[in-house]
Amino acid sequence: MTTAVRAPAFTEPDRPKGLLIRFVTTSGSYVDVTGHGEHAQDNRWNCLGCGDTSRSPEQSYLFNIRPDANDHATACRAIPLT
Repeated sequence: MTTAVRAPAFTEPDRPKGLLIRFVTTSGSYVDVTGHGEHAQDNRWNCLGCGDTSRSPEQSYLFNIRPDANDHATACRAIPLT
């Protein structure tokens, strides 16, 4: 019996400055959460597959951004075009 190691469909892109969390989408793309951390108000998420980003125009605390980014990663089926 052989065990094959399955390579990811896409290589992980460079990590941006201020990356706090990186979620993998259902299609193998990534949703990055960036900012200055748990107690900062400048945190945002950005999908590298479809280009969607945080819903609110203002930035928010990490505990507000994290569930939204995770929900998007769970639902997004876009693949990275680069």
